Amino acid sequence: MPSAPRLYEIDVVRILTFACVIGVHTTSHTAAADDVGLYGLLALLHFTREVFFALTAFVLAYSYFSRPRPFVRTVPRRLLLVAVPYVAWSLIYFVSSNLRSPHYTFGEAVVSFLQHLVEGTAWYHLYFLLVTMQVYVLFPVFLWIIEKTKGRHVLLLAVTGAYQLVFTWFLRYSPDSLGWVSENPKSLFVTYLFFVFLGAICAYHARDFLLWVRAHRPLIGVLTAACGVALLVFFGVSVASGVSLYRSGTPLQPVLMVWSVFVGLGFLALGTWWSDRRNPESRIARAVTVVSDRSFGIFLAHPMVLWLLLWVGGGWVPAHVPKPWLTLVAYVVVVLLAYVISTVARRTPASLALAGRPFKRAPKPAVEPVSG
Repeated sequence: MPSAPRLYEIDVVRILTFACVIGVHTTSHTAAADDVGLYGLLALLHFTREVFFALTAFVLAYSYFSRPRPFVRTVPRRLLLVAVPYVAWSLIYFVSSNLRSPHYTFGEAVVSFLQHLVEGTAWYHLYFLLVTMQVYVLFPVFLWIIEKTKGRHVLLLAVTGAYQLVFTWFLRYSPDSLGWVSENPKSLFVTYLFFVFLGAICAYHARDFLLWVRAHRPLIGVLTAACGVALLVFFGVSVASGVSLYRSGTPLQPVLMVWSVFVGLGFLALGTWWSDRRNPESRIARAVTVVSDRSFGIFLAHPMVLWLLLWVGGGWVPAHVPKPWLTLVAYVVVVLLAYVISTVARRTPASLALAGRPFKRAPKPAVEPVSG
């Protein structure tokens, strides 16, 4: 049975989202504490986790609806592609974070590492993978709900959207009322429930949905820009009222949920524009395919590059590159070196662990027989 047709527009959404993830981390680690401009940019970039999980759900659902297969065959394989790099990079980051000031016995280190695995806290970006695995395991339930609500998907999105706004309102303004959930909400799938359903429902209606996006690209662009301006106004009002720069643009709050929907649509509109004009033989098309393939490995490795860049040599780089230029320099260096790491990993048997992609040996050239 043929696999689902590849949606090249999704490659663009994936690349742009991961590029913005790196932007979040480089900006938050290099911006001056009083740099209003960079913190405003950070607020705009804080959509990444929501778009990432909507994209994950879309890809999962699109694959299933295009070619239904038993979940007992597909879920373990998908879990493996995330669980192996999750454990590998959790160990790498855990060991690295204790190199400068080790303070564990071996037994304590094992217990601490296992706790980080359970909570997704071995490094600040690894919760993405933990939530992804939760979504994979629960995805049959999500699809069952979508099938049972056929014809009422707008209502389902309205209900889960309202839940998302209320949930993030409590996280932002009354976290104590949520009990233990507020201790580490970013590592729980319930924090992104609307976006999982949004991605899966869009995949269920993929043909009509993508036709709608193509027909409304100008409108989507205008609405996305307007929402971005509204977010910056909200950010400015929050800062003016005495809220800290970071907290004014913190990711888990209602206004960021709305922004995430529009910026995700904006990325997809760009993706459809690219897909409609894509020349499979062009260098740009091949580059987009390669970067999309490397993107997960880049995501996994980039905090390590950023950490080394800011730490090696006793902080030589931040001491010699003035702010705000440090943010731009760090971003470029991190992207390039993380790409190199991902590319090298893809060509080794460690590809699955380090880049999240199965290793495939290059086919050996055919040997022509020697005629006598």
